[in-house]
Amino acid sequence: MNGNRAAFNVYYKSGSTQQPQQQSVHNQTDDHERWYTEVTASNRMRLSLLSGIDGEIAWALNRLVRLCRNEDFRLRQIPGLLEALFEWPEWFSTTGYKEHTDLHSVFAPPTTLSLRRQHAIMSAFVLRNAALIDEQNAIAIAGFFRTMPLVLYALHNLDFSLDANTEFLSYILDIFHCVSSTLVLPPKSSPQTASPLQPLLHIVSGSSNRSIIMAALHALASLFANPQNAHHLSPTSPALSVCIKYLPLHNDKPLLESSLNYLYTHLSHPAMSKAFLLHPDMPSVLRILVNLLLVEQVQENVAIDITGDYHTVPSAVLSTKDHELSQAELDGLLALPEPKRCFDWLTLMFIKRPGGEVTQIDLWNLYRESWEAHEGSYPMLPASDVIKNATTMFGTQSLVLPGPKFIIQDIERRKDTVLADKLKCQWDRSKCTAPPLSTAAELCEHVLQHIDSHNVGDEATCLWSTCPRDKIPSKNFRAHVLTHFWQAHIPTERNPSQSDTITISPATNHPDPNPTKRNPPLPRRTVINFQRTINDAPSTSLLVLLCIRILFQTSFASVEAAPKVDADHFGFPGVTEETEDDDEGQLLEGNVVENEKEGGRRGRRTFADLRKLLEAVQIKDDALMGWITEMINAGMEEYP
Repeated sequence: MNGNRAAFNVYYKSGSTQQPQQQSVHNQTDDHERWYTEVTASNRMRLSLLSGIDGEIAWALNRLVRLCRNEDFRLRQIPGLLEALFEWPEWFSTTGYKEHTDLHSVFAPPTTLSLRRQHAIMSAFVLRNAALIDEQNAIAIAGFFRTMPLVLYALHNLDFSLDANTEFLSYILDIFHCVSSTLVLPPKSSPQTASPLQPLLHIVSGSSNRSIIMAALHALASLFANPQNAHHLSPTSPALSVCIKYLPLHNDKPLLESSLNYLYTHLSHPAMSKAFLLHPDMPSVLRILVNLLLVEQVQENVAIDITGDYHTVPSAVLSTKDHELSQAELDGLLALPEPKRCFDWLTLMFIKRPGGEVTQIDLWNLYRESWEAHEGSYPMLPASDVIKNATTMFGTQSLVLPGPKFIIQDIERRKDTVLADKLKCQWDRSKCTAPPLSTAAELCEHVLQHIDSHNVGDEATCLWSTCPRDKIPSKNFRAHVLTHFWQAHIPTERNPSQSDTITISPATNHPDPNPTKRNPPLPRRTVINFQRTINDAPSTSLLVLLCIRILFQTSFASVEAAPKVDADHFGFPGVTEETEDDDEGQLLEGNVVENEKEGGRRGRRTFADLRKLLEAVQIKDDALMGWITEMINAGMEEYP
């Protein structure tokens, strides 16, 4: 080893002194030890990689691991560096893997073997990092003639179940992404060692290492994204089964995205999407995909108040009437001498209102009727004094209007607002003097007495309140009168949560003389509560939606046999003649068409079954939400 190192140092010094006059261009990427990043063929890192001295190789790889993390690192800047980095990965993929036995998994392998395997892993790591960080490095690796042989050797020779090969294989798969998008797979008749397809399928279906599975799925998706490789797809591909198995793992986003990416690539080919409709797991896969959309949508509760203008009035009917002296007020006035009693009586019975008027005779008659029952004990004032007191107290004046009509200006009778008694008889135009009844049955009996005493004859006029009906036939008179109060006067118990007011529109008068024709009011408070999606659809949801969209379009596409075109029926391709040679081809074509029809029926049935689940999906983007709406409507039309 010491001899090799001495020889290497001599070779390095001689290489660096052959052209002393030429100025070397320095790469100041990491601003440390500029001399080993010189852009020359005699760069020490390149020479160290090719020296065969384990210490020098480890030194060079350690520094390359540091450099490849920088975006300014370029493999082509150092001549020969790319070729040198392929030396140890090629050795391990062709020869070195044979030296590793099963015993090395239990016992420590030889030091030399461990060091060289580490050289291969670190070289692959540098190539992988350089390709992922910078596009120019990826282009350089993809165009290098030794890249594809290295990938094929590693995939076909290395056992992916051994832990010793796992890290190296993961780096090789990442390097393979540089060429997979443009790689055209060889024909199926070619030797298996010429294609990476079978090893990738074996890794996906047989490996238990998550990172290896993800890398292999990405490689397969990149391969089949190329339409020229579509004929290598199979409806029973093990990669498809593995993706279906991993779809429920919505908590493992990287693995789920890898599975969805491959599933989308697989379904993007029309033949595969049609065949998938006949897959036994198709309904379950669609249900899982829709549930993935529901899991990833983030919603918030939204409340919109659409209450309009309104106002409330008491549910009990209010009525106004002229104020009458109560017994307590009457007793208080009787104890006062005149004219004090007159002034206090005017205060209780009248109010001042500009524009109002009361005739002098009405004022005097009201005063006289209030005290005539007590005239012997309590003398009354003459009419002229009462009128004079009214004008003096309210600051008004007496006027004589044409007619002649004698009035007192700017006063009016005091009104009392009271609750209208529902059990009060309103016969004889509300002039019935009977007190309110206690029950609806008593009111009915009382009204029937009015009806019996009323002279009906052949036709009669209804005297209930303000009812305008007249000429009512005698046989219908009783039924008509009972309609005025029966339902309205049945006492009902109000729920404790029910308000004691009713809602009416601002422009509605209350009480309305014709309540059955008034406009219905707006609700007192109308709040619409719903959930709204607040996040844009993440990448996994977009992949899920694309997969669902493909299956939806395939399910609802019309399946019709294409007309046959031949020379004998030019211009009339729909007219065909069957021959014996065409029997087998027509039978095969008929089976394909029938399978497509059956797949379409299964797909449409599945989307109809998922209609309720799809109705819960909300996507912020209107165009994407339109896809969901289209699926729901199509399912309803197919199976209402």
